[in-house]
Amino acid sequence: MALLEVEDLRVAYGKIEAVKGISFTVEAGEVVTLIGTNGAGKTTTLRTLSGLLKPLAGKITFEGQPLNGVGAHKIVSMGLAHSPEGRRIFPRLSIEENLQLGAFLRKDTDGIAADIRNAYDRFPILGERRRQAAGTLSGGEQQMLAMGRALMSRPKLLMLDEPSMGLSPIMMQKIMSTISELKAAGTTILLVEQNAQAALSLADHGHVMEIGNITLSGTGEELLHDESVRKAYLGED
Repeated sequence: MALLEVEDLRVAYGKIEAVKGISFTVEAGEVVTLIGTNGAGKTTTLRTLSGLLKPLAGKITFEGQPLNGVGAHKIVSMGLAHSPEGRRIFPRLSIEENLQLGAFLRKDTDGIAADIRNAYDRFPILGERRRQAAGTLSGGEQQMLAMGRALMSRPKLLMLDEPSMGLSPIMMQKIMSTISELKAAGTTILLVEQNAQAALSLADHGHVMEIGNITLSGTGEELLHDESVRKAYLGED
């Protein structure tokens, strides 16, 4: 049984259907990526999986448990963490307070303290500035904080929405190498990313989304070498 199973998922904003009956699975320990242009339905899919949007139809199962109709906070407690597009950190709170909020459902004080230390080991710049207001960080540093905060719930599945968006090439490389490290440590990741090259290089499996549909699926390697993907998403003629 897959860790996450999505079956014939349909999601609409009013009368506009943004996701039109997609199906895919994520196995434990895998990195699965959704690639596609803006408006393809990738972010809508993640928002629905994390309980922020209600599906029109279809079935979402996590560890064999149905997620349809389950509240967003309960979904976090089941082991799904979502690092959203645009980072959504709390700008006036300190870096450390933002990380603590990621563990708001946990009661194990020692474990939380250990995980905060782990976040600082992973992202030393956050540790150096732990008392600083999160809003004073650069975009890349805020992305590190958003990922660190999502990991504070010790998720079984980490969903990352456009982690490299708007970042400098150096910062993007840092974020992608962090995702690679998390993968090596056995973290299961569902990655939405506009940089198709970087996403497919990391992914075990990938799905190409176009206007609410999955139009192509394969291993990361297969999609990297697929001619239509190379033309549409990798900027090759």
